[in-house]
Amino acid sequence: MMDAVSWAFKEWAVVVEALRTGRQALILRKGGVAERDGEFRVDHDRFWLFPTYEHQNAVELKPEAHETLARLARAAPKDRTIAIDTLAEVERVWFVDDLEKLLALDHLSIWSRASVEKRFAYGGKLGLYVIAVHTRVLDTPVVVADLPRYIGCRTWVDLEAPVAPPPAPASKIRCAIADEVATILAR
Repeated sequence: MMDAVSWAFKEWAVVVEALRTGRQALILRKGGVAERDGEFRVDHDRFWLFPTYEHQNAVELKPEAHETLARLARAAPKDRTIAIDTLAEVERVWFVDDLEKLLALDHLSIWSRASVEKRFAYGGKLGLYVIAVHTRVLDTPVVVADLPRYIGCRTWVDLEAPVAPPPAPASKIRCAIADEVATILAR
């Protein structure tokens, strides 16, 4: 069994759901306002997905994700707790500074084209990090307190207590997706 993991990656709950269910295979990230040294980094190769509910916006998503967004918004915790059940493991990371190549990955995420374009250009530095991940899901979520130190526009949070990951499945699906992304970006 793998060691317990204490790092979590903050992401919109609707994106966490898409990653958890396999609808999305990539994390697209520019970086949060409160990043260390003002720069986003992929600091960990295994981390829990920490669903966030603030700032979620249907305009940023493809129409197919709107119903899930609405369902998750209705079910958002009101008691300052977060249910964590999805471990992400990084396959590969790219910084993509070619918008057309980035848009060629559209079928692998729930982000709208307009959102990808906006994020690509945000902050004056053109580009986004593309992180190919595979996920494993706990049978029963671990509920953690949403502590004040987790609040804010930061990507990484260090959980109060490490959480043991679920067993690893024998699957090559996510590796194939990372290979597909590499092929698209190499064009």
